[in-house]
Amino acid sequence: MHRFTPLRIALAVTTAAAVMGTGVAFAGGSPDAARPSDTARPADAGRAAAPVAADVSGATELVQGFIVGYKSRAAEAKSNEAAVKDARAKAGKAGEPVSFERRLGTGAALVELPEADKVQDAQKVAAAFLADPDVAYVVPDRRVYATAVDPAEYSYQWDLHETTAGMNVPSSWKQATGKGVTVAVVDTGIAKHTELSSKVLPGYDFISDTWTANDGGGRDDDPSDAGDWLKKGECGKDQNGDPVPARDTNSGWHGTHVAGTVAAAANGYGTVGVAHEANILPVRVLGRCGGTTSDIIDAITWASGGTVTGVPANKNPAAVINMSLGGKFTCDQAYNAALKGAADRGTTVVVAAGNDNKDAAAYSPAGCANVITVAASDREGNRAAYSNYGKVVDVTAPGGETAVRAADGIWSTLNTGTTTAVKENYASYQGTSMAAPHIAGLAALLKQKNPSLTPAQIEQTVKNNTRALPGTCSGGCGAGLSDADKALTVVTGG
Repeated sequence: MHRFTPLRIALAVTTAAAVMGTGVAFAGGSPDAARPSDTARPADAGRAAAPVAADVSGATELVQGFIVGYKSRAAEAKSNEAAVKDARAKAGKAGEPVSFERRLGTGAALVELPEADKVQDAQKVAAAFLADPDVAYVVPDRRVYATAVDPAEYSYQWDLHETTAGMNVPSSWKQATGKGVTVAVVDTGIAKHTELSSKVLPGYDFISDTWTANDGGGRDDDPSDAGDWLKKGECGKDQNGDPVPARDTNSGWHGTHVAGTVAAAANGYGTVGVAHEANILPVRVLGRCGGTTSDIIDAITWASGGTVTGVPANKNPAAVINMSLGGKFTCDQAYNAALKGAADRGTTVVVAAGNDNKDAAAYSPAGCANVITVAASDREGNRAAYSNYGKVVDVTAPGGETAVRAADGIWSTLNTGTTTAVKENYASYQGTSMAAPHIAGLAALLKQKNPSLTPAQIEQTVKNNTRALPGTCSGGCGAGLSDADKALTVVTGG
């Protein structure tokens, strides 16, 4: 399965776990990322025409499940009973146990391979589904990770206001503050924090695996971050045979940091978010060793107002979704279907480009359609050394770079706990995980000023109203460095 992680870079260490022949990594980070210290300083898709499956050759991590999209005419597209029968039939053909697990929010079926112990086992199952004319696509349930960076103390949010490479946010607050707009943070969940408590709406924990969830159960209505600390090697081995993580790691509170950048309250204490009067919808998909595409697909569907079997209806559909996570694999039909569904429901989806200093087209969701893909800049306005790049990048926003100075990271809300949550604090991270929520916050400002804006219009407005990066960018940084005030100024109130 694909495992997603928060897009977060740390200590220049990148771990890539090959899944079904596809390298999957923290998009700009690693499971053994440095974790924040206790120091705190308050601061001033359409369906395929023919069946398609990911290549399963050369895998170093076994596939434990597939996402199967059936053509609309097929009984299996609508009937769980038919899908169960089909899974049994495919098991007979492949000679491997196959079980129907559940229906995803997109309508695709999640099937599991409980006894697959060789890559060839998965190949035989995939081939059985591909031979069926009623099957539109077969893709692995991939594992993905978060995308952030190493911590540091910091007391000024240069990313919002500095003339050189800030996003010109404070002046935009004369036009909008995000009031009344809901932003879903699809991430590790959120730890309690003074800056966020008044903003958080009832969310949901979509992690279906109990061990990954680390909270004593599977899916439930508590999206709190239970911590993602790990012992050396608990996530298996990478493609070089090295343990993942390479050493014991503390919890990173990634979703809490991201949420603070989006909407931390303007209360004169600690920090302030880009859309400081917006609401936060916490949607938990990442835990120990990241998360899976099947859970993330359901989370995207639910957060945007779609229906997911077995999950209560979302009473607060998000106008904007932030996903600071990713994996190294090209976007597939299962993912595209979920993102198109969100766009069709009117939800703008903002994603991190990834932190491997490579072409973002090879990463998902960065390379998918119906998203705003965000690269990261440093404090001087250069493309950050870790940031992915390329033609799929739409825009660049401050992501920080702490290699030279810790103060050059992105300062936001956090927690001091090394395992479970203890007390709130603040820290600086770097990463495209930190850049994406700047644009999610800007999207919320635009949506408040003109609620009729579509996701496509919001994306175009953001891209059309940038300024040139004051530094250098090799490989492609999209339309340029985002400018919040410039984007807000061109939008007339709706």
